[in-house]
Amino acid sequence: MSFQDEILQGIPKEIPPKKDYDKSINHAPKRKQILSSDEKKLALKNALRYFPKEQHKELIEEFATELEEYGRIYMYRYRPENEIYARPLYDYPAKCNQAKAIMLMIQNNLHHDVAQHPHELITYGGNGSVFQNWIQYRLTMKYLSEMTQEQTLVMNSGHPQGLFPSHKNAPRVVVSNGMVIPNYSSQDHWEKFNALGVTQYGQMTAGSYMYIGPQGIVHGTTITVLNAIRKIAKNRDDYKGKLFVTAGLGGMSGAQPKAGNIAGVISVTAEVNPKAAKTRHGQGWVDEIISDIGLLCERVKLAKSKQEVVSIAYLGNIVDVWEKFSEENIYIDLGSDQTSLHNPWAGGYYPVGLTFEESNEMMSKNPELFKKKVKESLLRHAEAIKVNTEKGTYFFDYGNAFLLEASRAGAEIMAPNQEDFIYPSYVQDILGPLCFDFGFGPFRWVCASGKDSDLEKTDAIACSVLEEMMLHSPEEINQQMADNIQWIKGARENKLVVGSKARILYADAEGRMR
Repeated sequence: MSFQDEILQGIPKEIPPKKDYDKSINHAPKRKQILSSDEKKLALKNALRYFPKEQHKELIEEFATELEEYGRIYMYRYRPENEIYARPLYDYPAKCNQAKAIMLMIQNNLHHDVAQHPHELITYGGNGSVFQNWIQYRLTMKYLSEMTQEQTLVMNSGHPQGLFPSHKNAPRVVVSNGMVIPNYSSQDHWEKFNALGVTQYGQMTAGSYMYIGPQGIVHGTTITVLNAIRKIAKNRDDYKGKLFVTAGLGGMSGAQPKAGNIAGVISVTAEVNPKAAKTRHGQGWVDEIISDIGLLCERVKLAKSKQEVVSIAYLGNIVDVWEKFSEENIYIDLGSDQTSLHNPWAGGYYPVGLTFEESNEMMSKNPELFKKKVKESLLRHAEAIKVNTEKGTYFFDYGNAFLLEASRAGAEIMAPNQEDFIYPSYVQDILGPLCFDFGFGPFRWVCASGKDSDLEKTDAIACSVLEEMMLHSPEEINQQMADNIQWIKGARENKLVVGSKARILYADAEGRMR
């Protein structure tokens, strides 16, 4: 069946053959069992609502097995036969270009090179979902193929409610995700509702179909690292040979080593998942992978002595890096963290002292012990950072809830007023005063043709506009304008594209309009 016919088909009339579990794919960790016996029945009922009754007997056993084994019902059997990636706009079978563009972005979010856990429909962050199951994907793509410019598709946590009459100037899609009220719920409430199949966490750009791959965060990370260097450097000659230590290569965090290279530092990014590290290495987003902590120390010492620009992935736990570098007197200039600590108990953070496999097993079979281990690890993590910051390391929080969860674990990281943390956030200390306060923020575009030549044309246009704007820009934003021009000029050389032919640029209102 062709790609177009598969989309137009929607839900197959006949149950397709069962698919093998592909172990080469980076899969989401098995979720803990959180549903009661009656709630499991409800989860199965919710899953079966998409199918005619005569198919329920065959499907219910399979869905029950998925729920028991993985903690969720993904409907693996219904994964499409055709490869999922951002095709050129004209390849999509639809009645209007807006619908085709949305289909392109959905497929980009689920592309194996882009998505963190593609078979579980998770784009990044450990649980940032596009859909909850593969039938929702199929239904949504079919609705989009039928949509006209006088209709709007309403989405609720991956579930398409249907096409509703609207008008050509109305949104083509209205999306809501994660309808859980934080002040009146807990992480377990969300886990339960997700297991029931009634809500999902869409993150910022996964469940809204706007993710453009790790490039989507690399510009902001580059600006952050570059300006962090400027804060601590004595002069321009002092920029070279700076060491940046952080963690996370799975989703958005995969931007860190590339940003480090562009900013001109030595970066060490710890990652416990071998598949995530190897994916980033294969994509050219990290230069080297080292799995021995002793060899890592020697490599970093050499890089410092030569003032290299190099990105190193350490296949192991970040706590070991902070502790070992302190023991070896390896001075860390900059430090941060991008583990997914908004999701600490379900794969967002892995405790020190356990292997990746041991952690995943404990997470599923003994979640309370896993939670205890995570808290213990956060305490060690925070203490190791404190030891290094007392030597002069500049540590900043990157918005991943590290400081929040460390404080909840009992780490002594609160300021005397007991409201602020002892370390600044990147917004508070860097991007806020340098970019956000002046109206600069992430501006993304995608070349729907899928052509490199079109992306090069847009880069040239952006560069021309920025250079003209800089001629009359206020002095206080000259550095930002210069950084943006350098970013665009180096975009092709830095090989930023993963997935769709897209670009990101921190632009102000005038830049966006022009």
